Amino acid sequence: MIKNFRRQILALLILGPLAFALQAQPSMYVAGTHYEELPSAVRTADPEKIEVLEVFWYGCNHCFRFQPLVDNWHRNAPDDVDFIRFPAIWNSLMQVHAQAYYAAQSLDVVDQVHEEIFDAINLRGNRLQNENQLATLFAQNGVDEDAFRQAFNSFGVRTRVNQAERRMRDYQIQSTPNMIVNGKYLVVNNQAVNSQQDMLDVVDYLVNREREAM
Repeated sequence: MIKNFRRQILALLILGPLAFALQAQPSMYVAGTHYEELPSAVRTADPEKIEVLEVFWYGCNHCFRFQPLVDNWHRNAPDDVDFIRFPAIWNSLMQVHAQAYYAAQSLDVVDQVHEEIFDAINLRGNRLQNENQLATLFAQNGVDEDAFRQAFNSFGVRTRVNQAERRMRDYQIQSTPNMIVNGKYLVVNNQAVNSQQDMLDVVDYLVNREREAM
């Protein structure tokens, strides 16, 4: 019994300072270095969940390479995470591509065409610059061409595009791909976050932080 007591005392003497040191360490990721805190929180779609928003552009080869990683992350995301794709817009071509994405969303065919649009632009050199080129691609992937054209030019889709342009400023997006966590934090590829997997690791950290706060 005395031996066991001595062992417990020894363990406390050895492990106590170590445990204190671990608690005293700063967080693994730091605001201003690994992610940015947005000046004002942007309202999320579902306040009961932790929103993770992927900012992408179909014409961005970095986004093209990011897709397998982010899709795998999405498939394994916890139930309390609300994953949303967000097409970036800062020129007329990106506006056309955002319009195509929201048309696909309104027709519930994102799973049919999302990867195909990426492949057409990044692998086959088809820039998909206009409605006719996009209509052909949608038709080749099982979407009725007239239904696509109607959705592409609908008031609802154009409204979503206009809203996305306004939110670009709220999110302070200047590059792609980016990730926005719960309308509060911007994660980008930079010198501190030097790989796309690192971006997702930072996202996981921020998701856990928001979960604890909630």
